[in-house]
Amino acid sequence: MKNSIAHRIADFLKDFPPFNFLNAEELLNISQESEVLYVDKGNILFREGEQMHDFFYIVHKGAIQLQKFKNEQYETLDTCDEGDIFGLRPLFAEENYIMNAIAEEESIVYGIPINQFKPLTESNKKVGNFLIQSFATNTRNPYAREDKGKLFFGNQVVEPISNSPLFELQPAPIIKKIVTTSPETTIKSAAQLMSRRKVGSILVTKTDIPVGILTDEDFRNSIATGDYSIDTTVDKIMSSPVVCYPKNVTIAQAQITMMKHNINHICITEDGTPNTRVVGILSEHDIMVSQGNSPSVLMKAIQRSRSTKELKKIRNKINLLLGGYIQNNIPLTHISKLIFELNDATIKRVISRCVIKLQQEPPVSFAWLSMGSQGRKEQLLQTDQDNAIIFADPPEGKLEETRAYFLQLATKVNKRLMIVGYEYCPADMMAKNPRWCLSLSEWKAQVSKWIKEPGPDEILLSNIFFDYDITFGDSRLSNILSDYILKLIDNHPKFLSVMGSNALRNPSPLGFFRQFLVEQDGEKKDFFDLKKRGLQPLTESARLLILSYKIKNLSNTAERFDRLAQLEPKNKELFEGCSYASKALLKFRTRQGLQNRDSGRFIDLSKLNKEDKMKLKRAFKSIKAVQDLIKVRFETVNVI
Repeated sequence: MKNSIAHRIADFLKDFPPFNFLNAEELLNISQESEVLYVDKGNILFREGEQMHDFFYIVHKGAIQLQKFKNEQYETLDTCDEGDIFGLRPLFAEENYIMNAIAEEESIVYGIPINQFKPLTESNKKVGNFLIQSFATNTRNPYAREDKGKLFFGNQVVEPISNSPLFELQPAPIIKKIVTTSPETTIKSAAQLMSRRKVGSILVTKTDIPVGILTDEDFRNSIATGDYSIDTTVDKIMSSPVVCYPKNVTIAQAQITMMKHNINHICITEDGTPNTRVVGILSEHDIMVSQGNSPSVLMKAIQRSRSTKELKKIRNKINLLLGGYIQNNIPLTHISKLIFELNDATIKRVISRCVIKLQQEPPVSFAWLSMGSQGRKEQLLQTDQDNAIIFADPPEGKLEETRAYFLQLATKVNKRLMIVGYEYCPADMMAKNPRWCLSLSEWKAQVSKWIKEPGPDEILLSNIFFDYDITFGDSRLSNILSDYILKLIDNHPKFLSVMGSNALRNPSPLGFFRQFLVEQDGEKKDFFDLKKRGLQPLTESARLLILSYKIKNLSNTAERFDRLAQLEPKNKELFEGCSYASKALLKFRTRQGLQNRDSGRFIDLSKLNKEDKMKLKRAFKSIKAVQDLIKVRFETVNVI
């Protein structure tokens, strides 16, 4: 006999996520085990501290308020209406409820059995992903000490996209400066208004009451297709009625409402109904920016930022993105390129804003160089700054005046980068230092001295400077300098031998019985220095070898080894091993840094498991092999 109630439940659920990801059989099986609950106004479905139920819930009709006792009274954190799910906490962690669920009006609620539904979250990726990212109330518990800010899914712990408490229940980012027009406005006039105001949507109102909304999508669907002429009034193509909410709508409520109604905008009115004055608008894009869970969204946010504080917030979101990539074992090549572009865009934005703030155009063309790990596209974690300025040779007698401008610019840029999160270089190798803010001719003289008279200090400076990447400005200046450097090296082969000796300062990180060589004294005694003993030998070897082939504009360590593998087929296996090792060690350092909230440079070996130690030792094999090659090729014995 047909179970008509189960079929009615299934027919309702199929229109709402995550149930719309299930096939008909799965949906019916769940519906047959579901319960129908009639909740009178004011009745409580579950209380704060109450033992978890065997169900989570979805509103069929009515509205359920989610409340938390705070400041000696109950505060409404969210309101769930038709199609909204809530009470998910038991699905993720076996703990009591953290808030009340009370009927705002007479409601019908479906109880979805957790035991029957949970296997679907593990077998159906779309269902699992939706629930992890869901903005319904119980997906995150900021009140539990051990589980604060984490989502539980199966046996995995998934870090949230924001470190703000109860992020999904915070107010949604509403735009108050809205663009409106009347229903009688022509499509052409509305499009011109949107173009002038640089917006992707326009509200259609009568005496400040919303009657419709017009978006770029409406233009594509109605005008570009030829269905309507541009002289048609907007009321013929606008979306109506408008979905409205009051200004205290939460991110959770907004996102699920957009998914439920398949819309990208929500109108904000005085009382949350279409019968009162418009006070703002909320778009899906604005929610994504506040969430910061997409590289493209972060890039746009950087390019549109108007303050250093904004950039600092975005930088924190980049770190969260990085953590998610590392946790999900995304290939380091992909991670490095994305994080580099976001870092590079941040620096560009800081420089461009500082140029504007000086209220004076640069007196000559210039190039801002990022050096060190950022120049090599390897700065995943926030480390200190290494940067420099090359400016074109100014007219005679204008050198110091020109330098004064660029030092002023560099001081502003370095300060703002420090605020964003890039600490000042301890050795002051920054553009605000006059030693690192030179004209093209001065830079030529400087590198000429390093290459013609190489000693330990000159090699140290060369190692930092030769890994530069142009971040902002005139690339011709950096190209001219690169060509000059390669020509000098070709004429002074001793420089490469001295650089080779420098690359051997830190031998294989393993001692007798393949034990790790740890620090013997100081603050980091008994810690392993991953940078000095692992990454640095590979970085210096790759730099030396690529310079010997006179190849410019290739600064990334792994990419340098990949190119060397192409240039030397007989050593292909060695260089490919070095490329792999450099990526493996950088990823390991990044993971350690994220876990310990530091640079990841110094590692407590006692906290590593056997598998991690074995991975490190395998990577270190390549260091000894490439250093043996350098000893022979560059005749490094007793050079320094």
